Order: sequence, then structure tokens, then C-alpha cells
Amino acid sequence: MTLYILLGIIVSITIAGIAFLHQPNFGRLPKGERLERIKRSPNYREGVFRNIDTTILMTSHKSRLSGIWSFLFRKVEGLRPDEPIPAIKTDLRKIPLEENTLVWFGHSSYLLQVDEKRILVDPVFCMASPVSFVNKPFRGTEIYSPDDMPAIDYLVISHDHWDHLDYHTVKQLKGRIGKVVCPLGVGEHFEHWGFDKSRIIELDWKESATLSQQFIIHSQAEDSLQIKPCGHHSCLKHPTEKFSSEETADTVPTSNK
Repeated sequence: MTLYILLGIIVSITIAGIAFLHQPNFGRLPKGERLERIKRSPNYREGVFRNIDTTILMTSHKSRLSGIWSFLFRKVEGLRPDEPIPAIKTDLRKIPLEENTLVWFGHSSYLLQVDEKRILVDPVFCMASPVSFVNKPFRGTEIYSPDDMPAIDYLVISHDHWDHLDYHTVKQLKGRIGKVVCPLGVGEHFEHWGFDKSRIIELDWKESATLSQQFIIHSQAEDSLQIKPCGHHSCLKHPTEKFSSEETADTVPTSNK
């Protein structure tokens, strides 16, 4: 009898785990044409994306398991602000379109308005983890929501970590987003979430894309958006696959005027 109960518990936990991992916010692994493009990438070798420069993931004497344990449970003095971070909430819809401005929302999330174009980078306004009670934003930085955003010309995603790509935010903004610009592999999530392929601009490292004749996004001195490699490793939101998408180092977009 005890054995049957134990087996029942194991089966129930397994089913619950599978159901949890198949939630839409985990995205989808690349397949078909996108997967073939990934395999042709010069940065993709032996089944994974490789950093151009050798990157040491663990820089201390600790094991990876020990490092994860310390990250989750070790108390560090001064890690969090003693008081809420001062912040001013701006009515973003009332900012004149001809006014060049930048609004930082915390971490890597910001809205850039330049030459009558709006670019939203890594917006995370709902959840920065698979569950709502983990990885919450600092008090004072959570004052904006997707409803506060104006129409967005370009949504730029640097990589698909939870604190950079928020499913709930993206879904709520879907009808107000013109184009999505993201690294190779990340576009699979957006297609899975109902974005038309024609709205997705997906780039490998060092590739470029001119967005329009009137407006371009560029890094360094090039007249386009250039995806630059970044040492911070990236993987799909889906936990069964490592290094199946790339991460980029964002640069500040400007126009060609």
C-alpha cells in the first residue's frame, strides 16, 4: 500500500512539473527554418552557441552548486536598498513625439524616444521569473505597467532571461508593437506567442538590419542595428535546452537624420 502511495505521489509531481514547464511563458525551442539558420551560424558549434571569447562561468573556488546555494540563501549586507528608490512616474503618452527623451524603468528596461520613433528595450513590468513571488523588483521601480506604455515602433530584446523578456508584458503590449528586434533564436518565443513572422527582425552576432529609409538603429559607426556579442551567457526560457539563443550587448539607437 505504501509503495502505491509513493508511486502516486511521484507520478503526480511529474505530471505537475510537466504541466508547469509547458506554460506559454516558457516560450518554445527553435525549430524548422529558424533551427536550420541557427545551425548555419558560425557562432553555433557542437550543438550550442559559443562565446567569441572564452568565458569563465565560475570565477571563485566554489562549485556551481555551491554558488547557486549561496546566491539563493546567503544573506549579504547592503544588497537591497534600506529605503524605496526615489522615482518619478511620467505620463509617457503625453510626451510630445518630437521630443527626444529616455525613461529608465530599472535594470535594463527603458523607453527611448528619438526623432519621432519610440523604442522599448527589455520591458519587464509583470514578472521577472517563472513564478510571481520570486525575483521581485525593488520598491520604487515597479511604478509602471504595460498599460502606461504608448504605441511602440520597435521592441528591442537583448536576450531571453526572465528579467529581460517578460511574457505577460509582451502579450499585453502586442497590439501596440510595430516590430520586434531580437537575437537569433529568441524570435521563436514571439512566434509562439502569436506575433507574425513579418514583425520579427532576428539577427545573429555582427549582422545588421536597416529598419526603414527614414530611421535606422546603429551601434558604433555603422548605419544599421548591429548585434554585438556579449559574454553573459544566454539560453532559452525553456529549461530543457542550454545556449539555444544568443545574447546581445545593447547600444543606444539613433536615427539617420
